[in-house]
Amino acid sequence: MPQLLDAAEIEELQFANVGSISLTHHDWLRLAQTINTRFAEDADLAGVVITHGTDTLEETAYFLNLTIKDRRPVVVVGSMRPATALSADGPLNLLNAVKVAACPESCGKGVLVFLNDEIHFARSVTKTNANKVETFQSHYSGPLGFVRGDRVCYYLQPTRLHTVETAFDVSKMSELPRVDIAYVYIMADGVAVDAYLAAGAKGIVVAAAGAGAITHSMYAALKTAAEAGVAVMVCSRTGAGLVGPANEEANRKGQLTGDNLNPQKARVLLSLALAHSCDFIQIQKWINQY
Repeated sequence: MPQLLDAAEIEELQFANVGSISLTHHDWLRLAQTINTRFAEDADLAGVVITHGTDTLEETAYFLNLTIKDRRPVVVVGSMRPATALSADGPLNLLNAVKVAACPESCGKGVLVFLNDEIHFARSVTKTNANKVETFQSHYSGPLGFVRGDRVCYYLQPTRLHTVETAFDVSKMSELPRVDIAYVYIMADGVAVDAYLAAGAKGIVVAAAGAGAITHSMYAALKTAAEAGVAVMVCSRTGAGLVGPANEEANRKGQLTGDNLNPQKARVLLSLALAHSCDFIQIQKWINQY
């Protein structure tokens, strides 16, 4: 792609070569540490672009949004059509992602996700369709901006704390606490919750029905888990909408609510939070802020 050379001076780093569903916490931590080190060592580095499979792109982007310690832009980019397709979207997405990373206006906006001409905030964006090129959407705010030709145009500013504003430091971490997701459905019992506890889970995110509905059987198992010191964070399986807030008394008992985070992003935040604190009231504050 010779057009990239007109957009920026490119330095390439082959970090990994795996499908995004095969990534691990070790990869996430190493990626954040690599980016933070490069920013610290190179004052002339304008930004970073990460090419990523779309299946778990939003999770990696949100993890980096919570752990990158620099105001310079990190842009995560993917594509929905393969290179062999008649109208592959990868090359143009990559070119425009570089333009976003090189744009001074991108500084201070947290980690960004770019596909289909749209710039999204990592916390807000989610994959909404398994096939369409416009799959990545931000339900509440819409995109922060767009790329049109050589112009990077912003119209919105993120309000949730991110990057340099978070309390999370992963510079010396090699592992994160285990957090699992329990899905609520008709007749859902406590089998999955019990299995997660047996596997050593320190936290459980509940993909609840509606605004937090949980079957009696699963609720009983979750109550037992919370009494054993496991953090239980309730989100909605619907993909949008608020859950909570929980009061401090519930927080003290390990009962947390996920605001408008989807379960997969809630899992990312809860795992990082548990790596930094066992104070559930503090963790709920982070959920509300980040």
